[in-house]
Amino acid sequence: MSGFDWIVPVILTVITAATPLVFAALGELVTEKSGVLNLGVEGMMLVGAVTGFVTATVTGNYFLAVALAAVAGGFMAFLFGILTLSLMANQVATGLALTLFGVGLSALMGQEFVGEPVQALSKLNIPGISDIPIIGPIVFGQDGLVYLSFVMVAAVSWFLYKTKAGLILRAVGDSHDAAHSIGYSVIGIRYMAVIFGGAMSGIGGAYLSLAYTPMWAENMTAGRGWIALALIVFATWKPGLVLVGAYMFGGITILQLHAQAAGIDLPSQILSMLPYLATVLVLVLISKDQSRIRKHAPACIGKIFHPAA
Repeated sequence: MSGFDWIVPVILTVITAATPLVFAALGELVTEKSGVLNLGVEGMMLVGAVTGFVTATVTGNYFLAVALAAVAGGFMAFLFGILTLSLMANQVATGLALTLFGVGLSALMGQEFVGEPVQALSKLNIPGISDIPIIGPIVFGQDGLVYLSFVMVAAVSWFLYKTKAGLILRAVGDSHDAAHSIGYSVIGIRYMAVIFGGAMSGIGGAYLSLAYTPMWAENMTAGRGWIALALIVFATWKPGLVLVGAYMFGGITILQLHAQAAGIDLPSQILSMLPYLATVLVLVLISKDQSRIRKHAPACIGKIFHPAA
């Protein structure tokens, strides 16, 4: 069994790398299903990360930390909604501005906490079960947010495809004029979807500062918000494939660490580029298949990738 001792640490690292992507991508998926494109995921994750970290440091209450991180992310998304849904600002430009705003705001909020460690989220520990070789620590030794990420994948999938509310949300994204003509509040529905997306990004950010690397550092998301955006396209706007893609990207993210530890003779800068190179490659390959985008993307979002559609 000793020959397989490396399996558990690798899988555990992939899980921690993938979990924030799952939260952020799921939230943005719901946002895009309503017909809104919010490119401010990175900024919302950063504000959620610093809010969660500061709350946990000051109060020691991790439940409150995660909850306030969700509120902070939701508030950032609400600001985006005011600008784009009420004031009709350009969604792409506003999303980019939201990211820049989030970078600056999070740095300001966390300037007194840079480099301070905090105790990581506690993990599930079932005596006798969590100690089972390989399966125990992987399945029964995770923190609460890892399990919540799986619950949210199932919940979002059920909501979108098994409920009337989910059908209405998708209808708003596919044809807001038709939805409005039969009496649905398009703006109200989109506000709720946007705020949900922000809250999920905030939770993803909190996971980074409370579990993945339990400390605060400026720009600690390191582009994960952009990876989450690419992940949605890769998953063709399906929650189940978001989970698969997040774990694939999570594996690529930690590949650089294990490659360096294995002594592979490549510059560390090239290894650090792997997740982002994979993101660009996926987007290029998917963009070539326009029929795939037109088939699965909400109509309002599909036009961004294929304006002539």
